[in-house]
Order: sequence, then structure tokens, then C-alpha cells
Amino acid sequence: MRDLFLIDPKVTYLNHGSYGACPKSVFLDYQNFQKRLEKQPVQFITKYFWEDLKITRDTLGDFIKCDGDDILLFPNPTTAINNIIENLDIAEGDEILTTQHEYGALIRAWNRLSIRKSFSFIQQKIDLPLGSKDTFIDQFCAGINERTKIIFISHITSQTALIFPVEEICKIAKSKGIITIIDGAHAPGHIDVDITQIGCDYYTGACHKWMCAPKGSSFLYVAKNFQKGMSPQIMSWGEEGDDPGPSQFLMDFQWQGTKDMSAFLAIPSAIRFLQKNKWKEKSVISKNLISHLAGRLKDILGTESLFKNKNWIGQMISHPLPMDSPVNLKDMLWNDFKIEVPIFDWEKRNYIRVSAHFYNDQKDMDHLIKALKEIF
Repeated sequence: MRDLFLIDPKVTYLNHGSYGACPKSVFLDYQNFQKRLEKQPVQFITKYFWEDLKITRDTLGDFIKCDGDDILLFPNPTTAINNIIENLDIAEGDEILTTQHEYGALIRAWNRLSIRKSFSFIQQKIDLPLGSKDTFIDQFCAGINERTKIIFISHITSQTALIFPVEEICKIAKSKGIITIIDGAHAPGHIDVDITQIGCDYYTGACHKWMCAPKGSSFLYVAKNFQKGMSPQIMSWGEEGDDPGPSQFLMDFQWQGTKDMSAFLAIPSAIRFLQKNKWKEKSVISKNLISHLAGRLKDILGTESLFKNKNWIGQMISHPLPMDSPVNLKDMLWNDFKIEVPIFDWEKRNYIRVSAHFYNDQKDMDHLIKALKEIF
């Protein structure tokens, strides 16, 4: 599978989770859209672009199991979430409930808004290592009260690489009239995402991560009852422009000024690549690599996993490093072993996060383990 990607063969690439990796065939389709744009910019943008964009929305909708007309396209989940929170009717005294595992940039966005609007942003503490799903749900929902307006939670966390039970959380929230926003940046193409079954009000995911689409391609799902009156942070032509619709919601968001949107149009190509290569079967192989690695990391590093059973992880794992780890560990792994792997600081502790995708195999994991043994 490695030869299907553009990844440097000299590098042990264990960081698919950060920015993904685009297959050669998908990247070629992406470039073809760029060439069509430059060959006849006016005709492409004012006519053909809208047809291709609908194909993208419908294809993506089939993949994540929702109506394509409920999908907006954004360059990344951070932009999508910022657009959501600026549209929410949050009053002084309201509470937003989340966990301590959420993505730092979005915690920052929520905190800034909380100061402006005088609401509370509550990061509910979840005990580690994670045990049963019921215990997680009980601990998280203990933070719900009559002031809870919104639940914001990751489907798969970034720093800690844990899969959270968002469907169960959304069901509880709906019964209490609480709005749900799911940060699914790491989920589509990593695990099977069924937005209709999850039952959330908002869901954002990156296509350029585990779906292998070109960089700068992500989506935001908005339930129909939240679309009316929703406005983009960048207001453009809307219904007065070339966008054929079919809704005010789509017309306001789809065109926000001239830019190259070829990455969006290549999303169907990425989905075809996943399906052609039986991504669900390959995902099991990648998960097995990570599952086996978990025990080896524990033995070498002498630290405990973030979970008691492996149902909490998929194709990615974060493992705590010893307190006396070299401060330049990431640089050492790159400079001395040509291993690309991230080191994160979370909750006053450093973690190594390892991703496995189609192009990774046991040799990659063995190379990392060998390097860590030499260092530790």
C-alpha cells in the first residue's frame, strides 16, 4: 500500500493523525480540478463548480450517512466550530459541558466566547484509565444540570486518541433538551461514522485526515432545525450570487469569496480510494498494529495506558512518557531514526501519539520500538 501514497519511503511515518496523507490517485484528481479552474476560471466557477460541489456533498453524505444538503464544506474543523459557536444563542449564566480531553484550539475559542458572553465552559473530569463505557457516561453526565445549554465533545480525541461514546451522550442530551456539538476531526475514515444514528445537532469532521482527501477539506453537518438563521462569519453573495441552492443555508455558506476549492471537489475521489481498497478491512489491520503496540509501549516506557481495555482506541494511540523523558525526544526520533511521530503535552504530562494507516506495517512499529529502547 505504501507505493499508493506520496509519503517519503525513507521516513517511518507514524503521524497520519495530524494532517493525513493523500494517495497519488486522489492528489492527481485534485490537481486536475485545479487545471480545469485555471483553464477557464469564469465558466468553471460560475457553472461547473456548483455541479461538482453537489456531487461532493451527496457522495460525502452517503459516506457519513446524512443528507448531503445538510453538509457545509470548510477547510478544517477549527473553522467549522468557530462558525457554529458564533451562531449559538448562549445567555449569561448558561453552561457548556465538555471534557478535559478536547482540542486545545477549540478550548481557546470557547473560553474567549465565554468571557464575551458570560457563560461557563465546564471541562468535566473523567477518571483515567478509562474502564467501562457506563462509567464514562456516568462521570460525564454528572456535570449536567439545569443550566447546561450545550454539550461539546470529541468523537475521537486529539491528544489522548480515545474513542468516546457520543451516540449515548447525544441520546441523553436530547432527552434533556441540550444541544450537541461533536468534534469528529479524527473519526471519518478512521471508524464508521453514522451521523443519523448518532443523532447530534452539529458534527464536524476532517476529510484530509483519515479519509485521505487533499489538505484543507473538512465538513460540518447541521441538523435541519438549526439551519434557519445560521450566518457565516464571512458574508458574501448568498442568494444574489451564482449558487443554485437549494437552501438559504447552503447559499450563504458555500460561497465566501474567490478561492481554490479543488480540495473539496476531490473528496469523492478520496472516498472511492477508501472503498476500492476495502478501508474497513484495512482499518482492522491497522487497529491490530496499534493494539499490539500498546503493550510494548507500556513495557518499554514503564507507564500505564490511558485505558483498561482496547475498545477505547482505533488506529491511533497516545501513551504517557516517563517524567524524565528527554525534552527533545521528538527531534531525537526524527534526526537519529527518521521517525515522524508527535509528542504532546497534556495535563502536565508528555505523551507519544502513534498513528497507523494503510501504508504502515509491523516493520514501522518495530522501528519505533527499537528507537525507544535505544533512548530509554
